[in-house]
Amino acid sequence: MQRIKLTITALSPLAIATRKPGSVSEAEDYIPGSVIRGALASQILQLSGIEEQDLTTDGGDFQALFLGEESAIFHNAYPAVAKSENISSVVTDDVMVLPATAVSSKTNSGFKPKGNGVFDTLIDRFCADAYNYPFDPSDPKSLEDKTDARVEPFGGFYSCNNDEYRSHSVSKRFLTRVGINRQRATSQDDILYSIEVLNESFVENPKEKNWQPVVYRSEILVEDAELAKSLVNFLNQNSRSLRLGGATSRGLGKVEITAEIEDAVTDVDGRIEAFNDILKSRWQFWSVFGKPEKNLLENRTYFTLDLQSDTIFSEKWQRTTVISPPMLCEFVGLEDEFAQLPNDAAKDDFLKLEVAYSSYNYRSGWNSAWGLMKDIELVTTRGAVYLFSTNKRDIWTDKLKELELKGVGDRTCEGFGQVQICNEFHNIFRENAK
Repeated sequence: MQRIKLTITALSPLAIATRKPGSVSEAEDYIPGSVIRGALASQILQLSGIEEQDLTTDGGDFQALFLGEESAIFHNAYPAVAKSENISSVVTDDVMVLPATAVSSKTNSGFKPKGNGVFDTLIDRFCADAYNYPFDPSDPKSLEDKTDARVEPFGGFYSCNNDEYRSHSVSKRFLTRVGINRQRATSQDDILYSIEVLNESFVENPKEKNWQPVVYRSEILVEDAELAKSLVNFLNQNSRSLRLGGATSRGLGKVEITAEIEDAVTDVDGRIEAFNDILKSRWQFWSVFGKPEKNLLENRTYFTLDLQSDTIFSEKWQRTTVISPPMLCEFVGLEDEFAQLPNDAAKDDFLKLEVAYSSYNYRSGWNSAWGLMKDIELVTTRGAVYLFSTNKRDIWTDKLKELELKGVGDRTCEGFGQVQICNEFHNIFRENAK
């Protein structure tokens, strides 16, 4: 599988709207993969002159990219603008989503040195439950000033470079517009509306007031190597032709896209190994509170699934926000082996969900090809964490590598279901908060 890395530079405000039941349209804080996918499909159709009725039978590369059984997977584009102290800058590091188990100070949240630090609670909560000890974390700075300040969940986008952690975000604003009378081609009385947009630039240094364009980073995963090369050439040759989001006829959505290709490889083995080493070390750390009823680490390997985007899950035709062991086995093609296990104890040995941290939201949108609203979907929000254990590590390692590339749940080709195995932020504890 080939990974096409996209660098998207905003040249005008982006109207990336999300629609929720019972509320007005709001701007997202990122560019969904479905928006990139739709814009690219529209541009290919426009330039190649492919007729819609021919796509399912003789669509060529278009069919392989968007309609085939192994169609391209478009990841969300997250802002590459990092904030460190009072200076913002565009970084080249991978932009990731903080897990739902990350917390920070309630009074001065954020990464150091501007905030009091951010740390993860997954491993400590798991160990505390096993030792029947209450776990109530406090502000990392309380270790220095001997206070007991509270913490609260801390989410968002982040990147790491040389052990320096930085938050990522993009600012928004409202554009007010006047409706136009189509017959007279003049402004229409009593029609005034506002559009919330993502800003196309940011101030790098507030003292110098030097403005820089906002940059987003995304990926496209393509199975066929030759098709991936053709797509990269197309994107680079038409780098300023795509328009993202809504209101493109009013000057919004102009971007510049550059693409480069590489082999899609993941270091799942290394992350699983590091996670289990730290879990064992932390288990010994908690042994000062006594002896647990059962050694949960004996002959077992633990791994996490960390959602890097909103995800659509369904189990037995019903929406859910939890990945059950049968669901995960189905995602990786082990449902038959799991179903044939003789009893619940054998199934728990093969795969067990230890704990889940998840929440939900609703998502909809506009399908330009059909000219219709998309169905309202119940989604599990990005950042959700699922901790699993197994005594069959040799079976699961290769399966998890493929899962991290292809994603979980429904509509993964549109940016839903991006997942990371054993996010390294789970290894950050209160005493070494970042």
